[in-house]
Amino acid sequence: MPFVKVASLSKLPPGSVTEVLLGDTPYALCNHDGELHALWGTCPHASGPIGQGLMNGQWIACPWHEWAYDCQTGANDYDPSIKLDRFAVKVDGDDILIDPEQRA
Repeated sequence: MPFVKVASLSKLPPGSVTEVLLGDTPYALCNHDGELHALWGTCPHASGPIGQGLMNGQWIACPWHEWAYDCQTGANDYDPSIKLDRFAVKVDGDDILIDPEQRA
């Protein structure tokens, strides 16, 4: 699948995260200091919506039980062997695009 527009850069300021859907599949899209990252949007702990969480530095905390993941690597803060998949992301003007088939 080619890159697909999922959001606008102007609506995702640094330090923020948002949930985007491609069909029924959620992704967490975050802006850490101007770097964009796209991660699998479901927490492996209890299937919480990662993209609806909060960012603290590079960490995204799941809103259900506060499991935190590094948006740059996908690794869990407590157990780095637990990782969220990361996906290719690019910007075209104000459009943020991800490729859900291309792992980053």
